[in-house]
Formats: sequence, structure tokens, C-alpha cells
Amino acid sequence: MIKKNIKVIIISILPFLLCCISSTQAKTFKIASYNLENLFDLTRDGAEYPKYIPNTGHGWTRKIANIKYTNIARVLKDLGGDIVALQEVESKKSLLALRNRLKDIGVDYPFFEIADSGTTPIKCAVLSKFPIIEKKEIHVVNKIDNETARNILKIILDIDGNYITLFINHWKSKQGPESMRLVYARALKREINKLKENADFILIGDFNENYNEYQTFRNSGRLNNTGDITGINHILKTIKNSEMVNEKILIEQTENEYMYNLWFEVNKRSRWSYKFFKKKSSPDNIILSKGLYDNKGISYCDNSFNKFQPDYLFNKKAIYRWQITKKGRGKHLGKGYSDHLPIFAYFSTEPFYFKNRDSVSKDISPLKFQKSKFPEILFGLNNATKEELMSINGIGPVLSARIISGRPYQIADDLLQIKGIGPKKLENLRHYFLQGKERGRNN
Repeated sequence: MIKKNIKVIIISILPFLLCCISSTQAKTFKIASYNLENLFDLTRDGAEYPKYIPNTGHGWTRKIANIKYTNIARVLKDLGGDIVALQEVESKKSLLALRNRLKDIGVDYPFFEIADSGTTPIKCAVLSKFPIIEKKEIHVVNKIDNETARNILKIILDIDGNYITLFINHWKSKQGPESMRLVYARALKREINKLKENADFILIGDFNENYNEYQTFRNSGRLNNTGDITGINHILKTIKNSEMVNEKILIEQTENEYMYNLWFEVNKRSRWSYKFFKKKSSPDNIILSKGLYDNKGISYCDNSFNKFQPDYLFNKKAIYRWQITKKGRGKHLGKGYSDHLPIFAYFSTEPFYFKNRDSVSKDISPLKFQKSKFPEILFGLNNATKEELMSINGIGPVLSARIISGRPYQIADDLLQIKGIGPKKLENLRHYFLQGKERGRNN
């Protein structure tokens, strides 16, 4: 009788125990993308852009290169990505030099890859805190003018037993017409078509196309040589019947045909990460598959997309790019960062849920973070951005600046050293921050 009662009790509490185990193992992690604007090494091998040939009149010396690496490492540390897709990396040497510089300032990315089988001067790469279990380079053949094209880097990551595929892109710049970007889109689409239905995958990187390119390039005779067809919208299917795909279209499709561009997660005026001829544009994109909106594997954390824009990445309201005299044709000054702003989004091993049900409506433009009494994403004490901190009730611009300037912290109690945070306020803030490791939810 006693054994029977024990069995009944175990069966009755088993769902609760499984739920608790699932909750403690859940992970929330940050994926980011950053075009580094020419991260070259100091080896002369004939593939460099002229201004990055070491020890010439352009001044690309060890001292100047160290400044560039240090500046980029600062951005990546503050960005706090667990997985960072990179563009414009010359070689594995330059990728390793950046990784080592990050280790010097307390940030370790044990896993890394670069699409280095091609001969292009700059390449796509990735730094990751999660294991990379597979790498493939998608070769892009430009038959139009036989120009060498940058390979697309495909990687598969293991997030605590859940797999997610990233396709890291850097398409042809707008120095060439749209037909030169279509070859990238078609090569990418062919690879996507090989994936299983509802696979978890992300298209990320510098596509050199706006999220709504089909509108912005239409009247440009220089760009539009494809009869109004664009790579990012028509080939990758982020548009359906002349309407941009929103989350409603994405999740209600019967097949994995259409994809959703995360620029719709922020208001229209904020949809830019680069200035092309002084005009705000969105070449940097994160595009999601239907599989990231289900209850299996990896899920997108709704409304978590934004661009990273701390004050130091701007100079007189312009992006503080790497400074070279004579409008980029002269000598390196050892100042600045990149001509792009990083973009990022959060993902989780928990099932997907909408934070704001209005986001599935036809016309969606929800703001990224909304003030809430309860945390929906846990933030790292040492890597939460100013915008993320200000999304927490009780933290405004002044207090967020104080928290950032007081880093690093070991535990949440260290916030007591910040002016304006007493024991009572700390208790209200504590549950917004990760305890221990900074990349998981409820770790």
C-alpha cells in the first residue's frame, strides 16, 4: 500500500519536476552582427587593399593596427553578444588577433570560423561562446563580370543540445547594380531549400540591401537592372504579393517559404545602421525562419531586436567610422571604429511567445523594449546595453549611465555601490539580472 501511494505521488509530481528541470536548463542568448570596416592583419600577401598594405605611406603599422583591434574589441565587449557574425575580416590571423584582444579584456570566444577558402581581401567570420559543430562555405559565382565574390559562411551551432544554423552574408556593395546581389541571394536560397521543414535558421550580415529594397531601389537606373526584382525581398521571400512579410504571414504559412526581417521590430525612423551617401539605410539585416516561432528547439525572443548605438560610436551625429585622411584614400589616423552600427537580437531554448499580441497585426512596428514590472528577458550585469537597462522599471538615463560606468560586477549586490541604488531598490532590480553566468535565462 505504501509503495502504491509513493508511486502515485511520484507520477503526480513528475510533470512539475520536468517543468522545473526544463526551466533551469533554458538559455537566453544574444546573436549580433557587425561589419568591422576592414579588419586587416599585418602580413603582406598581395591580397590587401592598397591602404592596408603594412608599413607603407598609408600608415597601416603595428601601432595603428593595435588601436583598430582595441577599438573593435571595446565595441564587441560592450555589445555582449554570445554569437557575433562579422564582416570584412581579412584572414584567420586577423580574426585570432581580435579574439586574443577580447581575451585580454576579459571576453572569451572559444569557438570561431572564417570563410577563408576564397581569394577575396575581406571575408565573413564568426565568434561564438557556443560550440560550432559544422562549417560550410557557400561559393557565389558572379558570371556577369567574372568578379570574385565573397563566400557565404554557413555554420551550425549547438545550444545545449539544440541546433541552429546561421548563414553569414556580405553581398556585393551598391557600387554595382542589383544583378550582382541576385547571385548571392540565389546561391543562399538554394542552400536554404536543402534544409528540413521548420528548421531553425537565421540569415544575418551585411546584405548591402535595405529591408525594403524593392521600394528604395525602384527608381534608380544605376541599381535597378533586374526589372524591379531584388535579392533580399523577392528571392529570399521577405515579401508576399507586394506586401512585406510580417509575423502573422510568417507563422500562418503552411510551408517554410517566407521569412521575416527583424527591422520591423523597431519603429520606422530607427530602421538604419549605415549611411549611404549620407542617407540612412539598413544593409545589415537579421532575417528569421518560421521555425524560430514554434515550441521546438530555438525560439526568437519577441521584440528583442535593435541596433547597438552607444554615444562613443558617433562623432557630431555621424557614425564614428575608422578615420583615414583624404576621404579614405590617405593615411590612417588611429581613430574611430567602423562605418556600420552593430545589430542584435535575443533567442532562447524556451518555446516562442508573443510579448505583444499586436505584433501579429498587418501593420507592425512595435518598439523594442517596453517598461514592465516583470522581466521577460534577463540581462547581464556587465553587458546589458543602455537601452536594455532603461527598459527596466526604476532605471532611467542617469542611473543606466552610472551602472555602465561602474562595471565590472561580480554579483547583483555590487550594484549597491552605485549612487541611487539602495537595498530596497536593489531588491526591485535584482530579478532582472542573470546570476552567475551571463548568457542563460534562470541559470
